[in-house]
Amino acid sequence: MLTAPPSDPAGRARFVRERLPAEGLFADHNWRTSPAPYSLGPALAKEVESLGRVLLQFYRAVNLLYRKSVDGKQPEWVARWLDLGKPTELIQLQRSPALKNDLPRVIRPDLLITDQGLKVTELDSVPGGIGLTAWMNQAYSQLGAEVLGGADGMSRGFAGIFGDAPTVHIVVSEEAATYRPEMTWLAGQLGASRFKVQDAQFTAPADGDAVYRFFELFDLANVPGAKALFDLAAAKRIRLTPPPKPFFEEKMLFALLWNRNLQGFWRQELGESFLNRLLRLTPYTWIIDPAPLPPHAAIPELNLTDWQQLTTLSQKERELILKVSGFSAQAWGARGVYLGSDLSHADWAAAVSDALTHFEQSPRVLQRYHKPGLVEAQWYDFAGNTLVPMKGRVRLCPYYFVAGDGDAARAGLGGVLATICPADKKIIHGMTDAIFAPCAV
Repeated sequence: MLTAPPSDPAGRARFVRERLPAEGLFADHNWRTSPAPYSLGPALAKEVESLGRVLLQFYRAVNLLYRKSVDGKQPEWVARWLDLGKPTELIQLQRSPALKNDLPRVIRPDLLITDQGLKVTELDSVPGGIGLTAWMNQAYSQLGAEVLGGADGMSRGFAGIFGDAPTVHIVVSEEAATYRPEMTWLAGQLGASRFKVQDAQFTAPADGDAVYRFFELFDLANVPGAKALFDLAAAKRIRLTPPPKPFFEEKMLFALLWNRNLQGFWRQELGESFLNRLLRLTPYTWIIDPAPLPPHAAIPELNLTDWQQLTTLSQKERELILKVSGFSAQAWGARGVYLGSDLSHADWAAAVSDALTHFEQSPRVLQRYHKPGLVEAQWYDFAGNTLVPMKGRVRLCPYYFVAGDGDAARAGLGGVLATICPADKKIIHGMTDAIFAPCAV
């Protein structure tokens, strides 16, 4: 006789915790357990579910914009900015005809719930959390919760991006080793005979196999097998995702979206509806290019005539996020991110100076800061056997999986991970003090 899942918060939290794999999901990383999924409500859930097709079309447009810039049919500064700091071999690879139409097959935006609605602060095409969210969807579904994507939406979505490849190799670098346990668990769920987790030395997929690249392109020096895999992908002997195109790993894409010189291109490639939706969702973003402006010109929205003038802004005027754009060990996990209003004048000036000095090697972007709203949450303290209420701020990470090819490709929602950080935290990321929970309507 089947036992009904527990209905009390303590029992539900224990039910979830007891289903953790013995090997864990994140190496050396814990989180606070919620007794229930995070509820979005019908309107917000619908908005999140429909966002995948908009972001897929944005990636298609970004891909086309880069190619047209290289060919001289769009402004040359687009490709020049996107190529900054990249090695010549990678630039040649992302321009190769064989990879011309390849797009990332996992799209994960970071969404903040603010008083002005959802804000998409960045996109990730090599995200962690796939296995974790798959496990959470499964565990909370066993409690009777109707999670977004369903109990197996994450695993089905991930498996679907590889088509009919006989074997799928998930290549995890040492940089991404924190996430190896979750991918090992996911491979076991999908069938370890077909899904195999490999280390950074791996070079030998068979023709027709698929490879999931779980390593960032800035880290290639520590991934000895990468070149062999890239060569096989360029020769169309394997299916590799995400493709080795570093411009997809750049946060400056939103600055290009906001650039007035490109509005005609975006309108044509996205359509009026998708363009307006993206502009509504994305904070205004600038690329901190130290090139001098004419004396009569000013940086839009900021009304500054020189980036050095950023350092003269008052703390109240510095509701701005400065962060590394990409291709850097500082470009993930809330590293290399500075909230201007939270820094002393000296620290802010140092961050601005560093951005201007290293533009050619590692460009930075500046983004309007939209403060996440406060929500009521709760987590279970297993040591004290108590349910703890917590005021927090939320980041949503939906996972969209792209199945099919060309114009027939579609982005489906596999699940949504909510990260709820204590209210006093200014920048939301996967810290130990955060509650992790799947999302439900």
